[in-house]
Amino acid sequence: MPAVTPLADATDGAASGGKAASLGAAARAGLPVPAGFALSVDAVEAVVQEDPAVAAVRTACAGGHRPRAVRSSAVEEDSGEAGFAGAHRTVLGVCEPDAVVAAVRRVHASGDGAAARAYRGRLGLGRARMGVVVQELVPADVAGVMFTRNPVTGAAERVVEASWGLGEAVVAGLVVPDRFRLDAEGRVLERTVGEKDVALRAGPTGTEEVVVDDAAAHAPCLDLGQLAALHALAEACDAVDGSPDHDIEFAFHRGAVFLLQRRPITGG
Repeated sequence: MPAVTPLADATDGAASGGKAASLGAAARAGLPVPAGFALSVDAVEAVVQEDPAVAAVRTACAGGHRPRAVRSSAVEEDSGEAGFAGAHRTVLGVCEPDAVVAAVRRVHASGDGAAARAYRGRLGLGRARMGVVVQELVPADVAGVMFTRNPVTGAAERVVEASWGLGEAVVAGLVVPDRFRLDAEGRVLERTVGEKDVALRAGPTGTEEVVVDDAAAHAPCLDLGQLAALHALAEACDAVDGSPDHDIEFAFHRGAVFLLQRRPITGG
């Protein structure tokens, strides 16, 4: 198997991990997945061991200085039984080939971190088999997460949490995000504005926190058009996956929505 596989060609979750396979299926269906490539479990191990696979990763990242997102894609990750949300490392904003290689190694190491080992222990899973996804980083104006079924009540509705900038501000709990609920037809049921006083942006050497002015911090970050776009994205994921239950990470840039991750909703 090639050390580097274009993301749209990633089909085997047992080789490249759940995240790569899910995003690959979405990309093949024409969903707005940022361009990138997948590294199989074997390729990641080769990168860690500094064998010739490192050269293939550097070549894939050569040309231009676009920031990239380097994300975990362990074999059991993003499955219906194990989401691993927050257990593995994501590295954002890396540009140079050597920085991408270093990020791949950091993501691999996170599979043996305390949080990941505790999570795997609860599920009775063995050692992590870590694939990696490398994508162009969307310079998000707004980003967040969307559950297509209420994760608390089980109701058939969309629950969206979002904030300014990169979605990691929401995932990491740096802000109180805006919260929206939509019914199964996409009609807005609830809008609650949070306190989004900082935003994460891609900087020259990674990400940086930027102070958000008071007016924006207390203004809704998503409008009706963007909520409609998220509803349409959820329906597109239904068609690809054959299931109505999705935990989606999304970003908007210049009015366009991007699908960053999609996993089944799990209990943990």
